[in-house]
Amino acid sequence: MLHLCQRSVPNYINQVLMASVHYMILKFSIIFVTASVCVFHVVNTFYDCQKTDNSKLGNRQAQLMARGLPKQKPITGVKQIILVASGKGGVGKSTTAVNLSAALKSVEPNKIVGLLDTDVYGPSVPLMMNLHETPLLTRDNMMIPLVNYGLQCMSMGFLVDDRSPVIWRGLMVMSALEKLLRQVAWDAVDYLVVDTPPGTGDTHLSLIQNLPLEGVVLVTTPQAAAVEVTRRGAVMFQRLKVPIIGVVQNMNTVVCPKCHHSLSLYGHGTEALTSELGVDLLQDIPMDPAITETTDQGKPIVVALPNSSQAEAYKTLARKVITFLKKQEVPENKI
Repeated sequence: MLHLCQRSVPNYINQVLMASVHYMILKFSIIFVTASVCVFHVVNTFYDCQKTDNSKLGNRQAQLMARGLPKQKPITGVKQIILVASGKGGVGKSTTAVNLSAALKSVEPNKIVGLLDTDVYGPSVPLMMNLHETPLLTRDNMMIPLVNYGLQCMSMGFLVDDRSPVIWRGLMVMSALEKLLRQVAWDAVDYLVVDTPPGTGDTHLSLIQNLPLEGVVLVTTPQAAAVEVTRRGAVMFQRLKVPIIGVVQNMNTVVCPKCHHSLSLYGHGTEALTSELGVDLLQDIPMDPAITETTDQGKPIVVALPNSSQAEAYKTLARKVITFLKKQEVPENKI
């Protein structure tokens, strides 16, 4: 009997220890669950506050950008102004601007179309429009736009040597931009297409703050690097109440010259962007050597090969832009 009791004591101790262990596990489990719930609520509260703060910050930034801005003033001799922009460089923005201008003139030959190149550091219009003269001045010291292919053109490239870099700080750039905006004698222009530099800097803000803009055409390629930067530009235009006409997808496809099959190169990043912004994909311009060659020769493809499929793509873009512009109100005193 004693022997049995001596054997049962360790069993009893083991049972007590096991019960204690189970109790401690249960206790720590309850503590862990409670702590997790608390952490979850704290994190949710933090992110809610952060979202609120980000929203307030965005609104605050918009208010600061709008505070004390100069009153928008139309350009004398111009009815409607369309920006062509992209946050990313090298996506074919200037090529699009030049061919859009030529297409607008082709689709509506009775309209007067102007092309303004506001890229002070890297102007492309002189090359693409085959214009290399220096503008003449009126008696009022206003620059007379150069004309080619029926388009009135003005660019910083007309005022500097084509081999000389523009090494200027911001104030000088803004002074040059002011001259391009206010000291050009535009002749009854119905549509002024403005080619802008890459980014979302001083030039864009000055254009938005000083000019009544009918809308902006965004140009991008579908790669993530280009789409992300274009998205930032789109957000800037939205915050500053500039209508986004739509997005042009550039250089995403190549067309086989034999079977005419179209092959996508980069995916569907642009479509995702337009869906996110709630705007139209205006046109899909292919990567085509004919576009490059005609542009390098100073003759936009809409002019050089007016009946080609590439030219028709730009004309379709122009028709969509015109449809958008017809919905915009044009005060009679704008020209």
